[in-house]
Amino acid sequence: MKLPSYNELLEAGVHYGHLKRKWNPKMLPYIFMERKGIHIIDLNRTSERLEATGAAMKQIAKSGRKILFVATKKQAKDIVANAAKEVNMPYVTERWLGGMMTNFQTIRKSIKKMNSIDAMLADGSLSSINKKEKLTLTRERNKLEKVLGGIANINRLPTAVFVIDITHEHIAIKEAKKLGMKTFAVVDTNSNPNDVDFPIPGNDDASKSVKLICDYLVGMIKEGFTEKGVEKEAADKVAAIAKAAADKAAAESKAAAEAKSAERAAAKAAKAAKAAAQEAPAKDAPAAE
Repeated sequence: MKLPSYNELLEAGVHYGHLKRKWNPKMLPYIFMERKGIHIIDLNRTSERLEATGAAMKQIAKSGRKILFVATKKQAKDIVANAAKEVNMPYVTERWLGGMMTNFQTIRKSIKKMNSIDAMLADGSLSSINKKEKLTLTRERNKLEKVLGGIANINRLPTAVFVIDITHEHIAIKEAKKLGMKTFAVVDTNSNPNDVDFPIPGNDDASKSVKLICDYLVGMIKEGFTEKGVEKEAADKVAAIAKAAADKAAAESKAAAEAKSAERAAAKAAKAAKAAAQEAPAKDAPAAE
């Protein structure tokens, strides 16, 4: 996946930070200048960090593990949800429930309840209850779907989280760090980049900025999937060759064993025949007078 050019980052407004008075001093290494009271992000640093993040995500995808996409801000939620769906990754774009990761087993119970209601709706089990009860269950199901739908298909914790705006999603970051999960994030000038493992300095408020970054990362994840498939194909080929060689060796060993067994049987038969031949003249000889 080609890294976005400097001009593409510029056109998407990735360089626009927050007002100077809202800045976090820890972002100083990523700030290029101040213009009209607004901090301008150094796009060269953005490019460096974006490339590093993409490479790390690619390896996670290649290993078959999951990355949880998180963005509940209005201008980012749809972009992030679509990006996650494109690469079959879990996502949270409505509301982060406290304990969503640190109390995952309880969250799984809510997901199972939602799936159970879905099953009852599908097989007609709810036809026996009255309309009011059915409406209550349907509303409960829709409420659960809205908040948990993006993580309904995961049975274990993801390996990492990717967050848009770590100040807004500070609870998600806190839970991820507590669990030792790898953290990726778009970090604006009002946030602390040291709070995540892979900060991408950039505008986390503009939809164009968020989309450009997500598009690149999705591309890198897809590359990871492709490499995983190529490696699996190569591994399967090697395994097939090894199996064929093992089968051939086993067949040859079996044939050799059968030949040896036949040889022993023939030798035994010959020995028996010889003994019988030697015994026959003695039996046929006339008795002495």
